[in-house]
Amino acid sequence: MELDERKVKILQAIIRNYLETGEPVGSRTISKYTDLNLSSATIRNEMSDLEDMGYILQPHTSAGRIPSDKGYRLYVDSLLSEKEREVDDMKEVLVEKADKLETVLKQVAKLLADNTNYTTLVSKPRYTQKKIKFTQLTMISELQLLVVVVIDGNIVKNKFITLSKTIEPETLLQLNFLINTALNGLDLTEINMALIRDMKEQAGDYSELVGSILDSIAEAVGEEEEHGVYTSGATNLLRYPELNDRERATKLLTTLEEKETLSNWMNQDGEFTEHGIQVYIGEESPVEAMRDCAVVTATYQIEEGVYGKIGIVGPKRMDYERVVGTLESTMRQLDDIFKKK
Repeated sequence: MELDERKVKILQAIIRNYLETGEPVGSRTISKYTDLNLSSATIRNEMSDLEDMGYILQPHTSAGRIPSDKGYRLYVDSLLSEKEREVDDMKEVLVEKADKLETVLKQVAKLLADNTNYTTLVSKPRYTQKKIKFTQLTMISELQLLVVVVIDGNIVKNKFITLSKTIEPETLLQLNFLINTALNGLDLTEINMALIRDMKEQAGDYSELVGSILDSIAEAVGEEEEHGVYTSGATNLLRYPELNDRERATKLLTTLEEKETLSNWMNQDGEFTEHGIQVYIGEESPVEAMRDCAVVTATYQIEEGVYGKIGIVGPKRMDYERVVGTLESTMRQLDDIFKKK
């Protein structure tokens, strides 16, 4: 007997319903639970076939059905296969998107430096929101569990947990369901002690493992992304007499090479506003080596919660009107580019 698409959908519905309620599942429940639009009689026939094939069991004569080990195995394998495909597809898209974004930002830095005759800084994007989209638990060996967390911006994080004993596929499936039901859509700040306690109670004998999984998720989500800054036109500053004496020039060029210092400065603001043009003049600059300069920055946005900054560095007598106008024009062009991506 063939396990066709309709039988697979009915089996999946039985398993999902049983995981939620812990009660045997009847045909009337499935007729409301699926999008097949089948009568209870048709579903009963399909359930009878699934029972003959060994995917479900009828614990009592008058009761509904529950999944068998064979049914769980099919469900777990198909679920994990689907999630692995989702993660692989997502990684491919993210790599392609990151490559494209890096190219665009480098081009922006060079064009601005060429057009203004000043030095340009462009920070890589940062993520101000870190909500959990979904979590996937996968056994990769007898005693090693892989925790894959996808957060806003489709950022994929991986953590490994070493287990003290093996866990059954059905248990892993239930843990996946518990974790995703409780955490999807939440930010770290929303995961409180009451929620953790409730999840551990639901996990029963596996409360300690749930605690380890939650620790891994918190660690993964809380990790800082590697930030950096693209620079262009550093030697443009040497065109201006007030900046080209040996000591000042050395300090400036050295600072522009220290990408971590620049990244920390450009990403230090807790809040990003739309385009958010700011002007730092002389002593207002938080970077000591730039206190003989003027710096104008603007914020770009790739998508909701994903921001970066562009800065233009020049002498205090820079053409502010032109620089601000150029940045505003660049922001509009970047908005158009990122909306098409």
